[in-house]
Amino acid sequence: MPPKTRKTPQQQRSREMVRRIVDAGQQVLIEHGYDGASTNRIADAAGISPGSLYQYFPGKDAIVTAVIERYNSEVAALVHSSVLAHLHEPPETAVPATISALLDALGSHPALLRAVIEQTPRLSGDNTVFAFEQQIGELARVALTMHRDSLPHDVDFESAAWMLVRTVEHLAIRYILDRPPVSRDRFLTDITRLVLNYFRPPPSPAQTTPTPIHEQNASSHSRTPPRRQQPHAF
Repeated sequence: MPPKTRKTPQQQRSREMVRRIVDAGQQVLIEHGYDGASTNRIADAAGISPGSLYQYFPGKDAIVTAVIERYNSEVAALVHSSVLAHLHEPPETAVPATISALLDALGSHPALLRAVIEQTPRLSGDNTVFAFEQQIGELARVALTMHRDSLPHDVDFESAAWMLVRTVEHLAIRYILDRPPVSRDRFLTDITRLVLNYFRPPPSPAQTTPTPIHEQNASSHSRTPPRRQQPHAF
């Protein structure tokens, strides 16, 4: 279980102090990275004493975890809303719309995204970094079930949801962080094609088995018209 706050912020003043400390933790994490983040730095950024900070959080890891969990919740809420809004639409419409919402959510604070992905690997796990995978995965299974009549009969919904959610998530993160020379429209078009192709029936063996070279040669010879014999010159 991730570290929790020492005090349960029930009063408005306490909730404001927790938000202030988490805001400061986010700022310090972005500017100094995980290793450079210390409770003293976070307290200084929050404008409070280290002693006041320790009344609410037991240490740095608890603050960084709170930063990540808040970020997770914001991203999950945006993507969750998009999935629900397009749940009854055809995949050709729902897939790019949902991935676009994911890009918006991740791209709203790329510096924080980079800090979370690259600076806090030791804190990553099912309960911290991108916990929305479980939520979105469940929605993906629901969407697959709703469109089961148009899918290949051998699709495993559990497996498909797991792979697709994580594939899209990884590519979206790398697109935001790496900033490749690919337009957003091009990225959405290609990643949508990737997702939709997953559900198309595999080609039949006759379509995938290459024609042997000797058969290709024989076929080409059979299609070559005979050369007309040239008259002899006298």
